[in-house]
Amino acid sequence: MENLFIKLKALFARNSAASFGLADSSDADELPEALRGKVFAAESSEVDDPVLSVAKNVFGVSHLYPWQRLVVGNILDASADFLQAQNSPQAQDGGGSLSLASNSASADSSDVFCMGRQIVLLPTGAGKSMCFLLPAVMLPGPTLIFYPLLALMADQKRRLEQNGIECVVFRGGQSEDEREENFRRLSAGAKIILANPEVLQCERLLERFKAAKISHIAIDEAHCVAEWGDTFRPAYLTLGKIIETLAVPLVTAFTATASPTVLERVSQVLFGGSCHVVRGESDRPNIHYSVQYAWAKKKAACRLAVTEQKPMLVFCGTRAKAEDMARELCECVGSDKVRFYHAGLSRQEKDAVEKWFFPKTDAILCCTCAFGMGVDKPDVRTVVHLEPSATAESYIQEAGRGGRDKKVSKAILLWSREDLFNWQKYPASSRERVILRFAQSKSCRRQVLLDALGGEKAICSGCDICDSQAAARQESQDWKAPNVFDAADARLVHKLVRKNQNYYSREKVVKLAMEKLNAIDRKVFGLNVWDSSDIDLILEQLEKSGSVYNAGFLWENAMAALKDISSPPRRHPLCLHPRPLSSLLPSLRARAWALFSSWVLPAFSHSARQKRQNSSTE
Repeated sequence: MENLFIKLKALFARNSAASFGLADSSDADELPEALRGKVFAAESSEVDDPVLSVAKNVFGVSHLYPWQRLVVGNILDASADFLQAQNSPQAQDGGGSLSLASNSASADSSDVFCMGRQIVLLPTGAGKSMCFLLPAVMLPGPTLIFYPLLALMADQKRRLEQNGIECVVFRGGQSEDEREENFRRLSAGAKIILANPEVLQCERLLERFKAAKISHIAIDEAHCVAEWGDTFRPAYLTLGKIIETLAVPLVTAFTATASPTVLERVSQVLFGGSCHVVRGESDRPNIHYSVQYAWAKKKAACRLAVTEQKPMLVFCGTRAKAEDMARELCECVGSDKVRFYHAGLSRQEKDAVEKWFFPKTDAILCCTCAFGMGVDKPDVRTVVHLEPSATAESYIQEAGRGGRDKKVSKAILLWSREDLFNWQKYPASSRERVILRFAQSKSCRRQVLLDALGGEKAICSGCDICDSQAAARQESQDWKAPNVFDAADARLVHKLVRKNQNYYSREKVVKLAMEKLNAIDRKVFGLNVWDSSDIDLILEQLEKSGSVYNAGFLWENAMAALKDISSPPRRHPLCLHPRPLSSLLPSLRARAWALFSSWVLPAFSHSARQKRQNSSTE
């Protein structure tokens, strides 16, 4: 960092134009008027800390975190080295052109960050955007920023324009006139280009970008390279080739979450496996993690919508589930407090939902992962996951949308027996399996997530496991780890069947359980919220686990249950199917009756008829 500040002070000491890499002072007019005034004010105010000065005067940021200074310092330091190399006699003899790759051979391999290749891992809300926006203002050429979502691009454009920083947006569906206007603004001094990977699949556009002499490429939400590149966003896998074609000396990839596997994949695609990693603390101490076991999860989400703090995000697995969950919540808390958001909405519909959600303090938004990246509402107090995220990285990203104002926020995962069954299918060493370990953990849940990101150790500042252990110690009680079979709704249905063993039909069980659960939740909602489909969902999972079963025709297909809901189905040594031992008797009776009715009874009837015929003949 000392080297950085020496170089920057030297740059600022020359003149205003030279401090930003301009050829001479007359070229300073290329900067926009509003931005030029702010940058020059920064120069004259605090020459000893030019980076902070620009942060204050341009972005209104009064302090920078150490990791922000480190990342910005690496970028500016590498830029200074590159410019110095370009102006060296060797480069001048070769026509004044020097690529980063050609210079890397003479660099020490441990100082690869000086070549401007970084992957930066900082938690959500840690100020990643400052790490590339500050250099964007200070570097000589424009900065190209890749975003995965149009919503992110639109939000960043709005923020930049509020600070008087001109930027241009390249995306699909633009007309030729719009593209030409963007290039005209770049020529006039626009400092930032916002784009997605798909737009640069066009060779002609790529050549125009190369002519713009881009100084720095920033890739936001870089985990998308590994998460989406191999599936529905193959353009992310071409970013390495794009970087090589543009011959940009400085490239920085940013993400909030990346396991070692994802990190290796991103490094390979973008940098050929050679880069410098800057890792901040992945832990968000103000987020309290918990898992709530519920086998009818929509009703559990409705209860949380009434009892937990808002604003609230409810992440759903699909668009249809987001809309369905919103309808359920409208019945419980009122239609004026609930909206849904997913990728299937039009841009106008998304804008309307965002404008509705951002100023409210009592709003609930049911959304898919389309809202996971790009939301910048600082006061979200509760994040509920109706379905588990595919990986720990995705879960941390989405849970991190809460508490961006540094105040305490809750991240609640709803977990059912069906989720346990589905996630057990993944290999033990897979990234997806981490979610199973998180949900079924008997120790700190926070540490499970941190281990998935590389083994960082932290003192837990809040999770349901650690909190319940502390409470048990304080009251000198034995502590028992919770599990999915502790779900109150499942236990109620199981107890109802067990208490009335071989007595109630399935329809009767559904009716009685619905009445009992509505009587309990009527105190919370003031109305009946449970219906037969909810009880059917619980019964299906109980039957799948083997703790509840059909007793057979001799009991008129009444329902029966094992003594303990969490007991695994017992198997007869000669039985290959997973039905419990206690259900074998009805099965054998049914088979015996089928054998009797198909063979013995017809034979007996035939014999009786034969005897009657013989007696009548005599």
